Amino acid sequence: MDIEKYMANVKKYVPNPSEDAVESLANHLRLALANRDSAIVAATDPEELESIKRGYCSVNLDLTSEEADAAIAKVCKIMQGDKSKCRVTFYYLLAQESDTMNRVAG
Repeated sequence: MDIEKYMANVKKYVPNPSEDAVESLANHLRLALANRDSAIVAATDPEELESIKRGYCSVNLDLTSEEADAAIAKVCKIMQGDKSKCRVTFYYLLAQESDTMNRVAG
């Protein structure tokens, strides 16, 4: 797995990202990252965003529905100019924007 590729993508949005967090996310998402379609977040697909909310936001970040909605909206706005939203970066920004990075890189 090419952690440097994911670090470079996260650095587009975060000047000094946590390498531990990026590596942890890449490992957690390893199956999704193996497929080009699932490695990218379709931020315009309400079903995908709902799946991220119910899965990653609720289970991994322990966010309420309202907190997850707010974090997802922020990340979509931050990444709006990026047509291919890397899943690792999207999830990293979710943790950052919801102040739950400690749950990603303990």
